[in-house]
Amino acid sequence: MIEGSFRGASGISLRRDIPRICRELSHKGIRVIVFLTDADENASRCSLMPDPFLSCDPCSGHAEFRHATLYGVADRNVECWMASDRNYLARRLGVPPQVLDVSDPKGISDPFLSCDPCFERALGITSYERKEEEVASIVCNAPLRDWLKHSPSFETFYEDARALSRQEGYPIPNERASE
Repeated sequence: MIEGSFRGASGISLRRDIPRICRELSHKGIRVIVFLTDADENASRCSLMPDPFLSCDPCSGHAEFRHATLYGVADRNVECWMASDRNYLARRLGVPPQVLDVSDPKGISDPFLSCDPCFERALGITSYERKEEEVASIVCNAPLRDWLKHSPSFETFYEDARALSRQEGYPIPNERASE
């Protein structure tokens, strides 16, 4: 697995850089390239169908990569996927679970609570310190069954990932089967 980093990049730089990076990854033997993005506040503008403006199809215009790409589009932002199990995320962030009972856990702020509930502040994320390992740990240990139950966009991404993994000969276990 090779991790890319398009985080926080503008649409213009992505249109320029993604084809080059896809070619580099392809030359390194990467068989599947995963793109995660946020639908922001207008989830209806994004679906998993290819969209010419990158929001859903980073390889738009580059058909040679389309067979090897998987797109994940979070309803609002990836933090919403992470908050699909509010109790788990609250334990990891060290905040009360009710703090995360909002539509957007990424930017929440409640002056009536004694803690700082904002996801980025709770983890100590800044523009210079992305806390990638901490975020990865939260995701790696997450209760995916709860994410599947409570997030339709994560469920779509998960099913697409399972289908692509079967196609590539590396099946992903069905987390629903372990319920």
